[in-house]
Amino acid sequence: MKITLDLSKLLEQGKITAADAERLKALAATETGNLGLNILTGFGVIAASAGAVAVMLTAFDFTAQSAAIIGGCVFGLGLLLLLARGEMVSLLSQTLILIGALTGGAGLLILEDGSLRAAAFVTAVLAVTAVLARSSLMAALAVVSLAGCLGARTGYIHAMYSLSIQEPLVTVVLFSGLAFALYLISQQVRADYERISLAAARMSLVLVNFGFWIGSLWGDRLRLYRYIVYNDPKGGPDFTAHGAVIPPYVFSIGWAVALIAAGVWGVKSGRRWVVNLAAVFGGIHFYTQWFEHLGANAFSVLAGGILLIVIAFALRTLNRKPSPAS
Repeated sequence: MKITLDLSKLLEQGKITAADAERLKALAATETGNLGLNILTGFGVIAASAGAVAVMLTAFDFTAQSAAIIGGCVFGLGLLLLLARGEMVSLLSQTLILIGALTGGAGLLILEDGSLRAAAFVTAVLAVTAVLARSSLMAALAVVSLAGCLGARTGYIHAMYSLSIQEPLVTVVLFSGLAFALYLISQQVRADYERISLAAARMSLVLVNFGFWIGSLWGDRLRLYRYIVYNDPKGGPDFTAHGAVIPPYVFSIGWAVALIAAGVWGVKSGRRWVVNLAAVFGGIHFYTQWFEHLGANAFSVLAGGILLIVIAFALRTLNRKPSPAS
C-alpha cells in the first residue's frame, strides 16, 4: 500500500529524525524514477504494438491473421526468456510479452471483426500477461477489454469524444464485484502482485462510474436480458431505442449513494485514490445532472462553479491530512 507523508512537517514535529527523512527521500526518489520509467515503457510498448500492426497490414501487406501469429510468436519468445536470469534479460522478456500480447490481440480482434469470442480471449491473454510480466498496464487493459466484451466503446470524431456503455446495470454490478474481489486479493499477495491487483481494481471502479454516468442519462434498456429471454438480437418485442426499463433517476440516486459511501470508506481506510476518484466523479455527477435539468444559464454556471470550488477546497484539506494506518 502506498501512503503520502509530509516529511518536512514530520521532521519539525520531531516524529522522525533527519536521518529518517533523508532515507525516506532517497527511497521515494527511486520509486518515482521507477514510476516514470514504467509509464514511459508502457506508452512505448502500446505505440510499438499499434505501429507494428499498422505496418504489417499496410506496408508489408500482411493479413490480420499474420499479425496475430507474429504477435503470438513474440509472446512465446518472451515466455521462454522468463526462464533466463539477469535484469536486462528480464526487462527484454517482459517487453516482448507485452508487445506480443498487444500485437497478437489486435490482429485477432481485426481478424474476428471484434467478436465476443475474440474479445474474451484477448481479455484472458491480457490478464495472464499482467501476472507474468507483473504489469499494471496490462492489468488495467484486461479490465478495459472485459468491458469491451459487454459492448463498451469509445470513439473520436473531429473535436468530439464519445463513450458508449451498452449495459449500465451489468457494468455497475460486474465491476463493483470485480473491484471488491481484487481488493481482497491484493491483501493476500506479495507487493508486486498487490500493485497489479490494485491497478485492475482501480480501473474497475472507473468503469463502475462510467456505468452509473451513462445510466443516469439514459437509464438501462436491459438489452442483454431481453436478448437472453427473447433470443432476439434486437432486444425482443416492443423494444425501442428510448424504452428504458430502469429509469435514469435510479442510477442518479444510486450513483450519489455509492460515491458518498466510497468517499467515506476511502477516508476511514486511508485510500486517497478512492477519495479523489469519488470527488472527481462526484463533480461530474453534479454537473451532469445540474445542466441536464437546469440547462446552461448564468445562474447554473455560477452556482455550479461555486459548489465545485467548495468541493476542491474540501478535497485539498483532506489530502493535507495524514492518512490513518490501515
